[in-house]
Amino acid sequence: MNFPVFDLHCDTALALLGESVNEAGSLKKNTLHIDLERAAALEGYCQCFACYTTPMMQERFGISPIVVFERELATIQREADRNKRLIRFAYSADEVEANREAGKMSAILTIEGPAGFDFDPALLENLHQIGFRISTLGWNETNVLTGSNVTGGGLTDKGREYVKEAQRLGILVDVSHISDEGFWDIMDITEAPVIASHSNSRALCGHSRNLTDDMFHAICRTGGVAGINQYADFLGESPTLDTVCDHIFHFLESDTDGTHIALGGDLDGCEAFAQGFTGIESYPALADRLLQRGAGETLVRNIFWNNALNVLRRAQRKG
Repeated sequence: MNFPVFDLHCDTALALLGESVNEAGSLKKNTLHIDLERAAALEGYCQCFACYTTPMMQERFGISPIVVFERELATIQREADRNKRLIRFAYSADEVEANREAGKMSAILTIEGPAGFDFDPALLENLHQIGFRISTLGWNETNVLTGSNVTGGGLTDKGREYVKEAQRLGILVDVSHISDEGFWDIMDITEAPVIASHSNSRALCGHSRNLTDDMFHAICRTGGVAGINQYADFLGESPTLDTVCDHIFHFLESDTDGTHIALGGDLDGCEAFAQGFTGIESYPALADRLLQRGAGETLVRNIFWNNALNVLRRAQRKG
């Protein structure tokens, strides 16, 4: 069944730049996991486009993460402009809804790793004005803000400053990729909803990128959401669409109203999906499997659209 799709995380901006990190791939039609031609078949579509950076990029690409960040941002801005009859930027939940009513898809800018602006909380004001609405505190490295799920280590004083400034501006703090210690440090100081844009259940797949039940409960208490990740490594061994459903139904044991589960596919940021999932065109197949397993249409619509829209609405600027 066709539902509108609000996906909290993809790495398509970097993928469009290619291996040279300097190409000009097309968002309208490509061989990646996401393009607008395939997305147009959905009942509605809002995609959060991550500008992903890490200090490791200097060694990997021979390019500063600051330059990579600028290229990713320019790529999404260019492709939105080229395809403005299909997609528009959205800066609020109301604009996402207005775009859909006008028959347009929505693009939202997000930050996956602040290395692209040197982890500087003072620059978040400008980034919010540009349109960024979600931010992690890092990727898989230890940095000046926090440790990661790979390295361990909690928030620094600068990390606490970053969280407070992001939340003041209405930028959702995203705990995907953070260390367990950093997660709980954020929970100690949060004054706004916290999300995990692309993380699954650690009870079902023990990867450190996933959420323990206690973590998911804590996210729910803030009014946040967890975005279900389609990456096979975070689902379990030889995953299928049923495995994806299993993660959703496990979270539903705690979130009985189904208001804190969303989508965060990690498309164009992963190498392998569950069997039966190939890209943006596969979300209707996932919806069908959820319905076949007893999820009601209201619940599926909440997971696919309303919950992400509502958490964006709850992240209000405070000053």
